[in-house]
Amino acid sequence: MGSLFAELARQASANARREVDTYVREIPELGSLDANSRARAETLEYSVWFRRRTVELAPENGMLTDDDLGYIASMGEARAGSGMSRESRQQVLRVHTALMLREINEATEAQRGGDVDELMRIMGWFAPQGERGIGAYHQGFVTVMRRRLPYVEQVALLARSLLAEDPAAAELALVAGMELAEYYEVTVVRVPDLPVGDRALESEIEALVEAHRAPLTWNPERGGGGELIVLAPRAAEAPETRTGSGLLRDLAQLLGRPCAVGSAVAPLSALAGGLDRARRISGAAPLRRPSALLRPHTMADVFVELAVADVPFVDEWLRGVARRLEPGPDLLATLDAYYRHDMNRGPTAEALHVHPRTLDYRLRRVRELTGLDPGSTHGVRVLSSVVTRSLSGSWR
Repeated sequence: MGSLFAELARQASANARREVDTYVREIPELGSLDANSRARAETLEYSVWFRRRTVELAPENGMLTDDDLGYIASMGEARAGSGMSRESRQQVLRVHTALMLREINEATEAQRGGDVDELMRIMGWFAPQGERGIGAYHQGFVTVMRRRLPYVEQVALLARSLLAEDPAAAELALVAGMELAEYYEVTVVRVPDLPVGDRALESEIEALVEAHRAPLTWNPERGGGGELIVLAPRAAEAPETRTGSGLLRDLAQLLGRPCAVGSAVAPLSALAGGLDRARRISGAAPLRRPSALLRPHTMADVFVELAVADVPFVDEWLRGVARRLEPGPDLLATLDAYYRHDMNRGPTAEALHVHPRTLDYRLRRVRELTGLDPGSTHGVRVLSSVVTRSLSGSWR
């Protein structure tokens, strides 16, 4: 064994004690090591073992064995089992890596520069084997998280991590047994009138999560209602798609109340922006009964309404047009059906369960009250926006 490795072996116990002391001083969740002699002894034993194993393997560039990785994984399991947070675990790994590098530097200086070949050998060993060790530690941590956390919580934690663009998402995907995709379609289901604390409904939503195994999270709002955020994996960006997933279809049947659905596609690295777009689209989309929940609205459906919402005087003007339609009868619902059926009289009348002549009367009534022909270019531009803004609930 060369002089650098001999110096590291000589200092292994002292360096391990310094590492444990650093944990106690810098990581609040490990402050209890001072009061728990057994936990401190186990942590110290592991720190000494890793340093001595490094000195044994690095000179000949030996790999950590399966038994070595199993021991490292068991430490990850022990940390997770004690309730350590992911943030503290990451801090432990940072402290450990920084101290190991510092020890190599100190040993080199103690040997007055030492053997450059030895230094290159240990640094060349440390990077790849350190990565394998961290991977085993993570795997041990994940094993316990998977066992301790209910699946619904695993999925919600993954969804929130993805939407926050948190690097921990890769690990949380392992916990939930999912592979991360290159792109996701972010869908926001806005449910304004959902009662607070409906445990029966929450249980049914949890059952849907179990069945469909999709990253999703529910954000309740004060006073009732909230939004369900669903992430659907995509192989590539496809902004104009309308998936109508089985999860949304099942959710529609479960909720049984008006919802507004918006979606946007974004790469894995920019899901926060995708969520913002989907949320805005959902906010501008009309609230509809669940039978219409199969096709989320995209930017192309509500780009006019999104722009109008940011121009108050235009929005107020459209609201004034909507007030003129109040004498009715059912003129907003009629215009909604008329535009959703591409202004075809037959399908519109059938959808409204009225005679085509009744439909014609209502369209004439719209012209009389607003001065706009619903079938003209100008009428479509104005009245379709009036309908969508009214049905979105934005004017409540």
